[in-house]
Amino acid sequence: MNPPKTDARRHHDPEVRGFASDNYAGAHPEVLAALALANGGHQIAYGEDDYTENLQRIIRSHFGATAEAFPVFNGTGANVVALQAVTDRWGAVICAESAHINVDEGGAPERMGGLKLLTVPTPDGKLTPELIDRQAWGWDDEHRAMPQVVSITQSTELGTLYTPDEIRAICEHAHAHGMKVHLDGSRIANAAASLNVPMRTFTNAVDVDILSLGGTKNGALFGEAVVVINQDAVRRMKHLRKLSMQLASKMRFVSVQLEALLAKDLWLRNARRSNEMAQRLAEGVRAVHGVDILYPVQANGVFARLPHDVSVRLQKRFRFYFWDEAAGVVRWMCAFDTTEDDVDAFVAALKEEMAR
Repeated sequence: MNPPKTDARRHHDPEVRGFASDNYAGAHPEVLAALALANGGHQIAYGEDDYTENLQRIIRSHFGATAEAFPVFNGTGANVVALQAVTDRWGAVICAESAHINVDEGGAPERMGGLKLLTVPTPDGKLTPELIDRQAWGWDDEHRAMPQVVSITQSTELGTLYTPDEIRAICEHAHAHGMKVHLDGSRIANAAASLNVPMRTFTNAVDVDILSLGGTKNGALFGEAVVVINQDAVRRMKHLRKLSMQLASKMRFVSVQLEALLAKDLWLRNARRSNEMAQRLAEGVRAVHGVDILYPVQANGVFARLPHDVSVRLQKRFRFYFWDEAAGVVRWMCAFDTTEDDVDAFVAALKEEMAR
């Protein structure tokens, strides 16, 4: 069969990159090649295909013999379905006030998942057993949503990292209170790359019950997965994924992307690259008088404070977002395809705008 002709034309300059989000990046060429490989012929729909079956083997190699992957469309879907799978209808989730599930998911965990979020202010985006205890109470109080899950993010929304020992302490504390632990791993690869440990070291090895595994921010075209480690949630996941509109009919095209990332080391190469570019960016920014980096740069994001008018002018040259506009705080993200030249050009532009 001859390849079909297409009238599609490129509508953007592929040389232009910004620092707004790692979601801005395209798909890695190896992921695109995997999609083309999976495209021929017919495969059974709704997850009974060969690619989804093989993905289970790969997931177990990363997250242990009891792990089971449920591919989904996106990160919000992964978080909402995962949290539903480990809560009852009256359950609540303890999370950091800055957590993505609280700040950036449009209320989906509460509106679509029927969950109550019990938030805790944190200085660096990280929960501790002591901070968890601010909301871990009232299990027998019918007037209060019952705390049933602790949700942490690795790496956090502020670009900081939990050590494996910190997550172990959280899991021990939560389990002692009869609660489960969910890990939002939209940037889990960046965390593992920065800590220089396998992903299992801070997930199944420290007794995390369920996690959201990110793909899109690390080179996939689309698609994430819920990875169930505690088998009690498997039966719920199977039904909740469909109920939550996260069951892909042509699931092979989600699974093969995760396979391309995880089967060898593409996930790690991509994460290391984006982390390295964030370090390069931070080093350049530290040399600019009047710009303050607010949090340790431990993954692929840099949070900084600078004059508001400088940020506005700089945004006309490079895309990035305000994190807290009133306070002059911005977020700069690096992606797997960010180059040294991209970073150096941005730092040069920052210096120019600060000098005006």
